[in-house]
Formats: sequence, C-alpha cells, structure tokens
Amino acid sequence: MTNRLPFKQTLDSLPDEWSIDPIPAIRSSIARTGAKLAVLDDDPTGAQTVHDVAVLTDWSVDAIVEELATDLPAMFLVTNSRSMPLARAQAVTAEAGRNLREASARTGRRIDVVIRGDSTLRGHFIGELTALEQALGKGNDAWLLIPFFSEGGRYTIDDVHYVSDDEWLTPAGDTEFARDTVFSYRSSNLRKWVEEMTDGSVSAADVASISINDLRLGGPERVTEVLSDLEGGRVCVVNAVAMRDLEVLAQSLLAAEERGQRFLYRSAASFVRARLGQTGRELLTADDLDLPKSGGALIVVGSHVARTNGQLDELLRRPGIASVEIDVAELVSDAGTRETARVAGFASGQLRKGRDVAIYTSRTVLTGINVAENLAIGERIASGVVEAVRGVEQRPRYVIVKGGTTASNVATRSFGVARAVGRGQVAPGVPVWDLGPESRFPGLKLVVFPGNVGDPDALVEVVVKLSA
Repeated sequence: MTNRLPFKQTLDSLPDEWSIDPIPAIRSSIARTGAKLAVLDDDPTGAQTVHDVAVLTDWSVDAIVEELATDLPAMFLVTNSRSMPLARAQAVTAEAGRNLREASARTGRRIDVVIRGDSTLRGHFIGELTALEQALGKGNDAWLLIPFFSEGGRYTIDDVHYVSDDEWLTPAGDTEFARDTVFSYRSSNLRKWVEEMTDGSVSAADVASISINDLRLGGPERVTEVLSDLEGGRVCVVNAVAMRDLEVLAQSLLAAEERGQRFLYRSAASFVRARLGQTGRELLTADDLDLPKSGGALIVVGSHVARTNGQLDELLRRPGIASVEIDVAELVSDAGTRETARVAGFASGQLRKGRDVAIYTSRTVLTGINVAENLAIGERIASGVVEAVRGVEQRPRYVIVKGGTTASNVATRSFGVARAVGRGQVAPGVPVWDLGPESRFPGLKLVVFPGNVGDPDALVEVVVKLSA
C-alpha cells in the first residue's frame, strides 16, 4: 500500500506535545458548571478509556433523573444504534435526546452530550447528530468529528485518518473497516469523508479543521481562535495522535462553552476521557474485581473482524478451554431454536464442571443483496446468540463478550442489565462492568471486549489474567 506511513517515524516528525497540563483547567471548568456528561453510545464499548461511570441500558427519564443524583461524573446511554437501520437509529437517538432534555429541566442540572461511535467512521453520522440536535431543542455552532483512539490504533494527521499496527499507519479507507457490509466508505481524508457521508450536501471545502500544529504549537489559545470562528452547525474535524492533543482540545471547548458556544460531538472513546478530565489508571486485576476463587468463565465471541478471528484462534489453542461453535446458517433458518438449545446445553454442562467455555459464531459472513438484508441477517444472528446465552443456567465466574453489538445484546437481552458501573479496564481499551441488582446475575463482572482492540494474544492474556 503506497499510502502507508511508517508509524514511529511519522509520529516522531510531529511537533512536541503542548507542555502545560490541561487537566487542572478541565476539572475547574467542570466544577464551575456542575455539568454531567451523557454519552450516547452506539454499542457498549464506550467506557473503554474511563473509570467509575454509569452504564445505562434503561435510559428513561426517571432513570436519568436518578443518575443525576449520583456522584459519578458521566453516564453512558447504550443505544446500540449502529446495529439499526437509519430511521430506527434516528428515532432511538431522538428519544435519548428528549429524555436528557426533560431530565435536565426537572432537576435544573446541565447535561453535556457526546455521541460515541465504535470505530467512529462506521455509523449513522449525519442522521444521528441531526436527530439529537433537534431533540435537544437548540442549535449548535459546530459538530466536531474526533476519531482518535490510541487503544484501537486510530490516528488523524493532516486530516487523514489512519489505522496503525504499531509498524505502519494505513489510511482507514484502505482497511477492512472501510469495507463494512453496512457502513462502507472510500475516503480516508476526513473532510472528504464528511462529503461522502452527506452525499455531497456538505462539501469537503466547507469542513473546518483543527490541526496538530494548532494543538501543539498554538495550544488552547490557538484552538480557541479556531473554535470562535465556527458557527451555523459547521462540521469540524480534529487531528490528534496523543491524549495531550485531546486534553488541549477539551480545555478549549469547555472554555468556549462557558462563553456561550455550543457543540455536538461524534467521537471515539479517548475524547470522553479528556472531556471528563480523567487520567490514565492502572489496569484492573483479578483481585481488584474480587472474582470467585473457583468456577468457569463464559466467553462469547460474535465479532468477525480479522483481529477478532486471530484472537479466537489463539484462545481455541489454549488447553482447558471448552468450546462450541454456533452455526450462523442454522440461526437464520428454521432450525435456529434447536441450534441455540444445543449450544446453551453444552455451555451449561461445562460451567457446572468448573471449566472455562467459549461460545463463538461460525466465521463465515452471511450477506444479503442490500444493506437492509444485511441488517436483517445481523439481527437474526444476534437474536440467536442472545437465546443461546440466555439458555445458560449456570452462573459463570465472569463473562467476556467479544464484539460491541454482541456485548450490548448479551447484556440487555440475555442478562437483563438496566444499569451497570464501568469499573475501569482489564486490558487497554477493554472495560469491565459490574452488573446491577436487577440483572439475572447481580454483581457479575462483564468484560466488554471490542472486536477491533488488542493484538493476537490479547484475549488469551485476559483469560489468563483472570484465571482462578
């Protein structure tokens, strides 16, 4: 690929990071406004950079009002919109926006809103932001697109978004993610990507940009100048290759909001950490999670991106792992109920013996003739996985779910989770939830493992780390 850049050499060639720590200014601004951050999460992996946050799968007005009374700094509203057709995704996003607006009015508490998107470029970009803006009932000076995510190897330089393997930076449009069966795209340059996603209604020339030089040479003062020129709901892309870049951005945004500007955000998980003024934290251990001393773990793998496939291969090679494949062709046929019962029975039996057991979907990707059929096939498969996990009767020692949409479905539909607490990360970019008392297994630790995170050994390393 001739457009690839050498990873280390490219990052080393950039100006030094801004030297003054923005975190104190971010925290001071949050304390002055008393604002709580609400993150509309299009799958449940968004808490992968933060700690001690609420995760709500029930985000009714009453549930949000209750959450505003807690001392947790943010709430993630799991909309799971990436798995939905556009019209349904817009309806769900609008409902979440209206509920946030009403809860804020009831309590007098300011709520700031971010849409966090898995992979950021794969999702209902314009549709969701438009629906949210209308539901919140106020215009915005700009929509900011912030896809930097170091744990997933996502970097933006000169407006081009790259995916890194720690050796090379590959333009995102040249990767498997751009060939998504539902959210495909061609453009790696984010300005051109916006034009592509809006079918030309927003031209690349009209998209603003905050550059690496703005963030690193000009710092908050320069970024504030760029922000002050934004108006009328203009789209602005953000370049970033390090957390300090996003912290400078967050400091400037909070200052601009205190002066009366308003923004909507479409971001990856890293921006949420900067926006909350949180810093890095030690990875969680088995002792931190207070896991039972015995019993088997349940590992559910639904994602089928190449990175997940490699991690699954490594897991299945590990001695002591019992495994059962769900035949996705069976799930979309009339034999789906028989297939889920077979898988659930096997997993329950292995867990009763104290063995770790992996349930995984067959790796063949079934496709239809158009996007609507692909979404429908995905929903049939997702429902089958839900039924298989729901049929597991034995409480696991802990659960790992690989794949964001799979994790959302398992949490809400298999385990009945309405509220969980994001404790932190067990591996970079891999959050752990404490399930609430309303769930089928209260207090169970659920490891939400994104499909596109980690090296080939990452899944095995988490299993070994949490082993009894």
